[in-house]
Amino acid sequence: MKLITRSLAGFLSALVVVLAITAVFHLTSWGKDAGPTIKVDTTALDRNPQLGNSYAPVVKKASPSVVNIYTTRVVHMRLRHNPFFDDPFFRQFFGNPPGGNDNREVTRREQFLGSGVIISPDGYIMTANHVVEGMDEIKVAIGDSDADLKYTAKVVGSDPPTDVAVLKINAKDLPAITLGDSSQLEVGDVVLAIGNPFGMGQSVTMGIISGLGRHYKEMSGYQNFIQTDAAINQGNSGGALVDASGRLIGINTWIASSSGGSEGVGFAVPINLAQHVMERLISSGKVTRGYLGIIPQDITPDLAGEFNLPVQNGALVSDVETNTPAQQAGIKSGDAIVEINGKKVPDANSLRLMVSDLAPGTKVAVKFIHDGHEKTVTVALAELPISTNQAGNDQNGGSGSGNPRTDALDGVTVADLDKQVRGQLNIPDYIQGVVVTDVDQDSNADEAGLRPNDVIVEINHHPVANADQAVDLCKQARGPRILLKIWEQLGGMGATRFLSVDNTREK
Repeated sequence: MKLITRSLAGFLSALVVVLAITAVFHLTSWGKDAGPTIKVDTTALDRNPQLGNSYAPVVKKASPSVVNIYTTRVVHMRLRHNPFFDDPFFRQFFGNPPGGNDNREVTRREQFLGSGVIISPDGYIMTANHVVEGMDEIKVAIGDSDADLKYTAKVVGSDPPTDVAVLKINAKDLPAITLGDSSQLEVGDVVLAIGNPFGMGQSVTMGIISGLGRHYKEMSGYQNFIQTDAAINQGNSGGALVDASGRLIGINTWIASSSGGSEGVGFAVPINLAQHVMERLISSGKVTRGYLGIIPQDITPDLAGEFNLPVQNGALVSDVETNTPAQQAGIKSGDAIVEINGKKVPDANSLRLMVSDLAPGTKVAVKFIHDGHEKTVTVALAELPISTNQAGNDQNGGSGSGNPRTDALDGVTVADLDKQVRGQLNIPDYIQGVVVTDVDQDSNADEAGLRPNDVIVEINHHPVANADQAVDLCKQARGPRILLKIWEQLGGMGATRFLSVDNTREK
C-alpha cells in the first residue's frame, strides 16, 4: 500500500472525529427486501486548524472498504478476406495465410480494471457505471494482493445518467465504509482518493475539494460533481473519495486532462446523489425520475433584460413539451422558474437535479415569473421518459441544399430546411425554422453562442418559416439586441434555448 502524506494545518483534531457518533440505519423503504444495512455519519467535519502530519489512521479506517474490480469483455471479430492470396502467383511465393483466408470469426477477451466501495457487510458494492457497463464477467478482489480471493459479482442495477452502478457479491461480514453527508462539504476540505490506479494495487492520494456543483454542457446526464486535485488515474474509477474522518463523500468517476493522466482536475459523484440512486437500484433495479416537461437554460444578464426578469437566479424555460405537466400547468416558453417547493433554483442544472430527485407523481409547488409577474402553480410530476430523439453519428452535418442567404446578423448564413438537411442533421419534423450554415468567428452571433447546424426557430419572438423571412425579421430589428430561439444538437440530443445577440456593435 502506498500512502502519500503531507503536512497541512487544520486536521489533527479532525482525526478525533473518527470515533464520533455514527448513525446506523436500515433502508426500510425498499419493499419486501429491507436492503443492506449501511452506516451513515452526518456529523459536521471538525475544521479547527491545527497541525496534522499523518492521515494513516484515516486510511486504515477507509481503505479496507475499497475493492479492486476486474472486468472482462468478449469481442467477436471476423477475419477480413484478403484478395492478395487469391492469386496463385503470390501463393507460390508466400504460401497460404496463417489460418487460411476464409473469413473466419475469432474471439478475443479484453480485460479492464477499476475500483469499488463496500457499502454494506452483506456484499453490496458501489462503483462507477462505466467500469462495469457492457462487461461479460466481473470479479471483485478484497484486499491488496493478487493472491486475494476474487468474488464473482452480479450487477444489481446501473444508472448511466449519474454513472453509478451497484454490484452484489456472495459474502458476509465485510468491512463496510461509513457514508458521509456531501451537502456539508466546503471548498478547501481535505479529501483522500483511494483506488487501484494502473493496476498497481491500492493507492492513496491526497488533495482538497477544489469546487462543488460542477457540471459541463458537453456532458449529458445529471451532473453535480465534486472537483478535487487529489490524483485520480485510470483504475481509480469507482473508487472512494473520503473526507478527513474517513467517511465516503464521493465516487471517483472522471478527470479533465490534456494528456490522459491526472493533471489535478478530478471529479466524483457526491455520495448523497449516489446513495439516492443506489437505494432505487436495489429496491427496483432501475431509477425513475420526476418529469416536468420543459427545456431549461441559464439566465444571462442579457436574457434577464429581454424577458423583464428582476433577477438572474432561476432557469429560463426555452421550450415546453406537449402533453406534459408543465404545459398543463400553464408554464410557457420564456417563463423563468425561480423556486421548487420553496427552495431557490440557482440555475438550469440545479432545476434538473431538483426535479429528477423527486418521484413521479409527486406534487410540487413551482414558482415562476411570467411577463414580469410571479406566479405559483401546483404540478404533479410525470415519469421521465426514455428519450427517442437520438442523434446520429454525423453531428457536424453539412450545408443546406437550399439557397443560402446572409441575413442582418452580420456573419451568419442561413438556408431553408429540407428533407436532405433534416436527414443529415437528425432534425425532427416538428422543428421549424432555418438552418445556420456558417457563422463568422469574429461576429456578434458567434460570441453569443450561435453555431453552424443550429436551427433558428424564432427571431424576437416571431416564428421563422424560411430563410427570406429570417432575413426580413433581422432587418426589422431595431433594438440593441436580437433575441433568437434556436434548436441545437447537445450531447447526442436535440434541445432548444434562447440567445441574445448584440445588435449595436460592429465587428
